[in-house]
Amino acid sequence: MGAPVKRDIGLFWGGVAVLCHGMTALACLGMAATILVVCADVALRLAGHPVKGAYDIVRITGAVTVACALPLTTAVKGHVAIEYFFRKLNRVSRLAVDSCMRLVMICCFLLAAYECAGYGWRFLRNGQVTDTIEMPIFWVPWLMSAAFGLTAVIVVFHLVYPGREIIRS
Repeated sequence: MGAPVKRDIGLFWGGVAVLCHGMTALACLGMAATILVVCADVALRLAGHPVKGAYDIVRITGAVTVACALPLTTAVKGHVAIEYFFRKLNRVSRLAVDSCMRLVMICCFLLAAYECAGYGWRFLRNGQVTDTIEMPIFWVPWLMSAAFGLTAVIVVFHLVYPGREIIRS
């Protein structure tokens, strides 16, 4: 399921790493479900009986996959970086730019988490369901909110402990 958690990062950060691995497991399940539904839908369409709600399921599993993969990607610093410009800066400037960008990331992820939580509450209050199979979807923005919040916490780790890994890549 991923690399082992480093033992010297403390109980709190170890718990964050465990949650990160849990989110990764959900992302893997979402991807597997997407693949299974798409393959079944294509095969059954050839037989004249497509999977009812395949579009709804793929939308949900896609959102789950992308959101839940974000914490691990952030933890292992797997995002694309603009190294060409970053290398042109001196050490102090790199540290300043990196710190500022991490603060912006924390704010953006916390805002996204807050907005998704509110979105989920509105879905729950209004009884929002998928179009075809009428599955309640309030939990999807809540799961996204949790993933964004966890990602913000991981960025805090990288800001507070530069150069250390919360999860080995």
